[in-house]
Amino acid sequence: MKLSKCILALLCLVTLFSSCKKSDDEITADTKSTFIMEFENQVNGSPLVLNTNTYKNAKGEDFKINIFKYYVSNIKLSKADGTVFLIPESYFLIDASKSESTIITLKDVPTGDYTKIEYTIGVDYARNFAGAQTGALDPMNGMFWTWNSGYIFVKFEGTSPQSTATNNTLTFHIGGVLDPNNTIRTFSTDINVANPLRIRTDKKPDMHFIVNAGALFTGKTDISFAKLNFTMGGENSVIVADNYANGLFRLDHIHN
Repeated sequence: MKLSKCILALLCLVTLFSSCKKSDDEITADTKSTFIMEFENQVNGSPLVLNTNTYKNAKGEDFKINIFKYYVSNIKLSKADGTVFLIPESYFLIDASKSESTIITLKDVPTGDYTKIEYTIGVDYARNFAGAQTGALDPMNGMFWTWNSGYIFVKFEGTSPQSTATNNTLTFHIGGVLDPNNTIRTFSTDINVANPLRIRTDKKPDMHFIVNAGALFTGKTDISFAKLNFTMGGENSVIVADNYANGLFRLDHIHN
């Protein structure tokens, strides 16, 4: 009798363990959940602190940052089998002066394991010519020129002793969607298959990105503030966009 009770208890434990494991790993069809994207602003490996900290560009020139804002939009997730999910209406404005803007929550994402993420640095062509809008795209955010010029994708303002502009200012407003001065760029990165983005109904994973403001001024072209310290669209904005296309964002880690 005692042996039977022991066997029964053991069977119960095995069943309980199996059901818990199944619950953790199971992906039910048509279920959706949430995940977080967190953006940590830096300058060449150092924390970005507005107005006070001094940094150096690739030319060894000192600079400070007063404003740093950028759009992240049209977020796409891909699975290993090639399935792609475009998160609808995903337009977010990250503002270094507002810590709450550096953490965004993506809802209603189909559960599953995702091995790639891609998003637009800026705002897509259609929305640039859709007129004034709301939310992150509201002109009140200071990231919109006019209805026929569109959005500023990345806004950087600061100062440098080497700048020849009045009061040594730096003004880099990067935008424009028409060739040859199209500055829409895309960030894309594969996610380690050993630790994919696991979207589950009982969890809220966190993707942590490092954002390097210093990438605006180095990469394809190292920029000297003595020669380039002001741009609002046009060919000089293309130079900056080509720089940050591959260096602005880096996926640092995922908390599943």
